[in-house]
Parts: sequence; structure tokens; C-alpha cells
Amino acid sequence: MPRFPSTPRPHDRSAEDVCAAAELLEVVLGRGQESAPSGPVSPSQLRALLVLEQHDGTNLRALSDALHSRSSSVSRLCDRLGAMGLVTREPSATSRREVELRLSARGRAVLAELRAARAREVAAVLAGMEPAEVGALVRGLLAFQRTARAMGDAAGGSDTGDGHTVADSA
Repeated sequence: MPRFPSTPRPHDRSAEDVCAAAELLEVVLGRGQESAPSGPVSPSQLRALLVLEQHDGTNLRALSDALHSRSSSVSRLCDRLGAMGLVTREPSATSRREVELRLSARGRAVLAELRAARAREVAAVLAGMEPAEVGALVRGLLAFQRTARAMGDAAGGSDTGDGHTVADSA
């Protein structure tokens, strides 16, 4: 018996359309990221900053788990973020063997700048749409977000503590 059925499922075409729109959204968000006054931050750096924003004082193992990456790779990533002045490492109050990772004031400022720059890029696209289209888009995205969160919660997704997952904020 074939592993993948040849009959298209009901949402296959919709999934393809959503993926195409998401790819274009990534381009728009990327333009905003590159235009931020603080300069560009790589996608992996941004994801790490978002996790640290939600889990202040997390350790390297927990950050690695949240990013679904190897500890050695995340350690090098944190070294780069530290060198950029975005993250600090402090000895853990509970374990001498662990280090707590925290966003610096500069890290928080960079995230705010990135979000503002990305929002400007998205707003420019939304300005070219009809108000009813914008409303429908927002309603659809909110429904998608609710469902994805519920599925992520059920599958043990990387919740950031406020009902968001790492990808929600990125």
C-alpha cells in the first residue's frame, strides 16, 4: 500500500496557497529586519533572542531544547550574541555548573527596533489592500494562530509562557 495517497486531501491547495503567502511574508519581514537601525540579526539569532525574552535566566540546555538545536551550536550562537552585547551570561543561583542567559538592555532595544521595522514593512503592504481584505486576513491569521497554538500545546510545542510559541513572535 502506498505511503502517500494519490487523492488530494481537502486542504492541500489551501496549504499550498498559505505556504506561498508565508514565503512572501518572510521576504517582507526580512526587509524590515535588514532595515532596522540596529542592523540585521540572523534568523537563528532572532529566535534565540525571542526565547530569552520570554524565559529570562534560562540555561543553555533549555535554550537548546526550545530552539531544537545542539547545545554546542547554541553555545556558539550565545557567544556571538554576547559579543554583540545582546545577551549576558551569569552564574546560576541554583547550580554552580550552570550559566543563566539573559537579554541585555541592548538586546531588548534591538528586539523593539526589529519589531517596529517589520511592522512598518507589513503596514506598507496592508495599506494597498481593501479594508475588508485586511479584516479577513487578520481574522484568518488569528484563527490559524489559535489552532496552531492548540496543536503545539498538544504536541509539547515550545510555549514561551504567555501563550506564544517561539515562531509566533518571530
